[in-house]
Amino acid sequence: MPRTRIIQCADGIPNPDGITDAVGVLNAGGLVAFPTETVYGLGADAFNQAAVRKIFEAKGRPSDNPLIVHVASLEIAWHFISDISEKGLTLASRFWPGPLTLVVKRKEIVPSLVTAGLETVAIRIPNHAVTLELLARFGGGLVGPSANSSGRPSPTSADHVVQDLNGKIDLILDSGPTIIGLESTVIDVTTNPPVILRLGGLSREDIEKEIGETHRTRSKDLLKRSPGTRYRHYAPRAQVVIVPHQDRDAFVKQLEHLKDEGKRVGAITSSEDLNAVDRSPSHLILSSSVDRYAQQIFHALRELDRSQVDCILVEGVEETGIGAAIMDRLMKASENKSRHNG
Repeated sequence: MPRTRIIQCADGIPNPDGITDAVGVLNAGGLVAFPTETVYGLGADAFNQAAVRKIFEAKGRPSDNPLIVHVASLEIAWHFISDISEKGLTLASRFWPGPLTLVVKRKEIVPSLVTAGLETVAIRIPNHAVTLELLARFGGGLVGPSANSSGRPSPTSADHVVQDLNGKIDLILDSGPTIIGLESTVIDVTTNPPVILRLGGLSREDIEKEIGETHRTRSKDLLKRSPGTRYRHYAPRAQVVIVPHQDRDAFVKQLEHLKDEGKRVGAITSSEDLNAVDRSPSHLILSSSVDRYAQQIFHALRELDRSQVDCILVEGVEETGIGAAIMDRLMKASENKSRHNG
């Protein structure tokens, strides 16, 4: 495949000619990276099995890892859904378009490659003008996993997509950095109470305000219905070591220990005490706002990876609201590197 084309969609405004080109690529069975409010997705026609297979090949993604289907409306979503609970409909009406993926019962016509052979399908309506226009013009559903090499930090800019997939996909719609910076929250609404399978850009607290109690689970049978739950994900090549929020002593101890081992160490912090510890170019300071931290964390991990550090010390955040999703991502990034990437 020749070098990947990039089409600019400045300020989040759909580029009519660019959208036309992207729809043409998708109709021909090609791959298009698109912006969402969460991260950049890698799109293919959900009903074209050959195109969907290219997604797995381009990303190096295991075939037992299901894909999220992106649609422009609830009307299109019904092409994929055989049944949805009242609580699922409540969440859809309240949070779509938005950073919420619903796991529902699928129609038999949905390709098993999309669902990893399961009886459920994961589906959402993203909240981004460029991609909503793309979906509306395409007229169907697009599978849209994160547009990165499998297991790597998710892409929050077109540059990140280029780093991982240049020459492996046809086209990128570049609309600048994403707003949220973490993937969608995935909730299984086939169960009662619903089960949150992956924390993300929509907090558990906001979900429970609408539908009441939800559960988390360690059930492998349930977790396999969502991407981002079983394999090592979101990880730079460097080892990631998490230190507690505002724990200066733990940070200094880990920093000295790693340097004594001869490691090249990078750091990501957000609190005043830890920000002042190390002034090296490999110490990146993120916002103390948890929402801004979420926007910045994947970019920071990628930047330190490019500087070729061996280890990255990352200051954690409080596990409330989107902070719980941030810590979920950091924990997965720090898991043993021998586990298979997903």
